[in-house]
Amino acid sequence: MLKEVSNIEQIEVIKGFKGRFFHTNSFTVAFWEIEKGSILPLHAHIHEQTTQIIEGTLEMTIGDKTMILESGMIVSIPSNVMHSGKALSTCKLTDTFCPVREDYKFKKM
Repeated sequence: MLKEVSNIEQIEVIKGFKGRFFHTNSFTVAFWEIEKGSILPLHAHIHEQTTQIIEGTLEMTIGDKTMILESGMIVSIPSNVMHSGKALSTCKLTDTFCPVREDYKFKKM
């Protein structure tokens, strides 16, 4: 399946976090645009995740470690590990989740 990312519907999932989602049978890729100051609340999920910073600066806490992620960096988040974040600037990131994020399969209204 071929798609142009800019043609995938953008959905604001939580305040300040707008995403476009691409699903395969095995994984989900999320293309995020995040407003400066937006907070990703502390949470965990069954999905293994990578977060790659395309533009901007993101403070992220994974487990008990807090780090500053900048453009060109990538981090791995194991399944069931608590994590949170704060956009220190406007950010663009790409997340990959395995298995598929069924909760990110939004129905068109």
